[in-house]
Amino acid sequence: MVKASKVAIFEGKRIRRFWDEKQEKWYFSVVDVVEVLTGSTIPRRYWSDLKIKLQKEGSEVYEKIVQLKMQAADGKFYLTDAADTEVMLRIIQSIPSPNAEPFKLWLARVGYERIEETHDPELAINRALQTYLRKGYSKDWVNQRLKSIEIRKALTDEWETRGIKETSEFAILTDDITLAWTGMTTKKYKNFKGLKQENLRDNMTNLELVLNMLAETATTEISQKRKPKSFPENRKVARHGGTIAGNARKQIEVKSGRRVLTKKNAKKLKLIPGA
Repeated sequence: MVKASKVAIFEGKRIRRFWDEKQEKWYFSVVDVVEVLTGSTIPRRYWSDLKIKLQKEGSEVYEKIVQLKMQAADGKFYLTDAADTEVMLRIIQSIPSPNAEPFKLWLARVGYERIEETHDPELAINRALQTYLRKGYSKDWVNQRLKSIEIRKALTDEWETRGIKETSEFAILTDDITLAWTGMTTKKYKNFKGLKQENLRDNMTNLELVLNMLAETATTEISQKRKPKSFPENRKVARHGGTIAGNARKQIEVKSGRRVLTKKNAKKLKLIPGA
């Protein structure tokens, strides 16, 4: 399951983490995070006691802990408790430590913003705009990126109307579209750009974004016309929508003499100045 491992540094402390290529997310050593947040000289004992407490409380967190082999100080690999980002943040909430407060405040703020956005979706758009601008993206690129979010939402709404509910099905349909217009699955496209957790669309050129929007818009339009009634039928529609953008890509490449798809990501493309 695990394809890559790295060590993150937080306040001078090493935190072991593993990249799960299949799920495309990081898993962190719980003991390492506990040691950083509590300053305990016996973090394993602290975590052992906290696990018992969580289990008694019936917390779902306990059930979501996984065991992965991580390298210890002696250079050998041992099974150790690990958690993904979501579970780790919930564990942090259970640790009464001053060092954990910034995390708790962040969680509270995000939760409050989500409630606000439910009542006024425009707030979510404005926050996204400000976030991209703070990262250094140009205003022209950001405007196009926000449009792509709108187009993606219209597509997922259409899929839900056609009976698509499972996350795995959304991923498969997205892969069908991506493969049809780029010749690569979403994962291969991300690998092509040297990405892991990063959002693929955040690392596209203007032209890549435009073609991806064309593929998704075409898929939505075809779906609304054909009204697919099964998952296989939805897959056919997704491939047809992606093919329209794929043909456009090929024509652009013939006329321009240059490849549309690029290995460059946001940093290499200088979408983020100074990166």
